[in-house]
Amino acid sequence: MDRQQHWNTVFTTKAEGDVSWFEALPATSIRLLEAAGLCADTCVLDVGGGDSHLIDHLVARGLDCLAVLDVSSAALARAQARLAANAFTPIWLEADVAGDWSLKPMDIWHDRAVFHFLTEPHDRDRYKAHLLQTLKVGGSAILATFALDGPNRCSGLPVVRYSPETLAAELGPHLSMAEALSHMHSTPWGTTQSFHYCRFRRIN
Repeated sequence: MDRQQHWNTVFTTKAEGDVSWFEALPATSIRLLEAAGLCADTCVLDVGGGDSHLIDHLVARGLDCLAVLDVSSAALARAQARLAANAFTPIWLEADVAGDWSLKPMDIWHDRAVFHFLTEPHDRDRYKAHLLQTLKVGGSAILATFALDGPNRCSGLPVVRYSPETLAAELGPHLSMAEALSHMHSTPWGTTQSFHYCRFRRIN
């Protein structure tokens, strides 16, 4: 499967309110970013952040050390168009998170619903290698995945569902669990999806 082609098709054929993951206000992500010590000097990477409104809220708070990574050029273009003049603030990385890319060390790695799409072990290994290379020691990784009772497919693709314990085991010993919470996401058409949000601290 060509992930880039798949997600470019999604973002060129569907409006933001036509996808299940849309959030006008990513409140749970913001709450966990604040718990991780978010301030004006914090460097944040939003993995799979393409068309998410999280970057809008971070720019509005005055953060200027920001990066958005997404495999879809169409998703990034939509976010850039929405941000208009503020689109010059973030670094925009068009890349597969499990592919070849690099970024300076960051304080927070945020991923809402990318990791659970990595159904192949080698893709998860590449993701984890990038996470450890990019996240500063003492920094925070915030990951949201479908819970064990969540959907087993999304946008036509299979996913891997996690509990906080299985996610921690998958990510390995260099990330220490700081917080986990359950979240029921309401889709734009009124259904719900069961997520876990987990905040980890990067340790040696």
